[in-house]
Amino acid sequence: MFLTYNITMLIYDLDLSDLTQLLNEWNEPAYRAKQIWQGLYQHFYDTPEKFTNLPKSLREKMDSLFDSPIKPKLYLDSSDGQTRKTLFELRDGQVIEAVLMKYDPDTFTGRERRTLCISTQAGCAMGCVFCATGQMGFKRHLSSGEIIAQVMYYARMLKEQNEVVTNIVLMGMGEPFHNYNNTMEAIDRLNDPDGYKFGARRFTISTVGLVPMIRRFADEKRQVNLAISLHAADDESRVSMLPINKKYKIDDVIEACRYYIAQTGRRVTFEWALIHGVNDTPEVARKLASRLKGLLCHVNAIPLNPTAGYEGRATDRQRAALFKEALEQAGIPCTIRMKRGIDIQAGCGQLAGAVSS
Repeated sequence: MFLTYNITMLIYDLDLSDLTQLLNEWNEPAYRAKQIWQGLYQHFYDTPEKFTNLPKSLREKMDSLFDSPIKPKLYLDSSDGQTRKTLFELRDGQVIEAVLMKYDPDTFTGRERRTLCISTQAGCAMGCVFCATGQMGFKRHLSSGEIIAQVMYYARMLKEQNEVVTNIVLMGMGEPFHNYNNTMEAIDRLNDPDGYKFGARRFTISTVGLVPMIRRFADEKRQVNLAISLHAADDESRVSMLPINKKYKIDDVIEACRYYIAQTGRRVTFEWALIHGVNDTPEVARKLASRLKGLLCHVNAIPLNPTAGYEGRATDRQRAALFKEALEQAGIPCTIRMKRGIDIQAGCGQLAGAVSS
């Protein structure tokens, strides 16, 4: 059986067995596949010429596979130097974003975190009203290789600084569970012990609450962290912000989360964009706590990133503290995260939307 190879295929779209099969069709020895694999994911080679352990004839055959899947079109650094956002152009002209966030050494471990936020789609079909990507509409799914290429771009950059990616969050442009198969293939490839070896527990995947996919994810018993973009404690409020709530009500989402916890024993994080006067009051917090009672969960709240297409504004520090206090008094752990990269439009889709408009 021959590997279906075409000019649109990227080196990062191949898993190790695909690569081995392709080399067999090229009448190359199987051990070359492992050499290429390790060159890609351990040394971060991005052109055939860098594979100096391969014969020139094989490097020439590989040339078309290295047609750049993503090309950096623009990058912006925050004023504090802790956040970099890169706008990438895909081969068909669509644009996506990825953001690198640097954090100071952890108080307890002393380790520095280098968190990468990557995209899984160009645009998004979910239509969340406060999200710049949702305001763009859906363009297309990314291939597994296009998802991986974002990580490899930053892995190469950090290697030059003697640093490494420590965490990957799939919270950039797009709904990962809408592009489920390609997203999971990308995670599996990055997790491969013979390649990049990125630990499953260092990934976090975020969804607006596609219930069937949450249940599928639970059945697969992956060690990847799950985050749910909730943002409201009642259906009327949520449907005004997240249209997907018309199809999957809050009770449906929470029941799917209970199933996930039962299947995996893993905690669920609920993401909450704090919007002034909308969902940031102690009353809303208490209503949320009653919904989440008994769940192995954590609320991750962050003041809203402003976007041109949404009139709501971020909560202030005092209101955020009162929201957190009300949740914790009701027994629900909560963290208030600081906004990162506001001066460079680091919220997902903001830069792409500005360039595309």
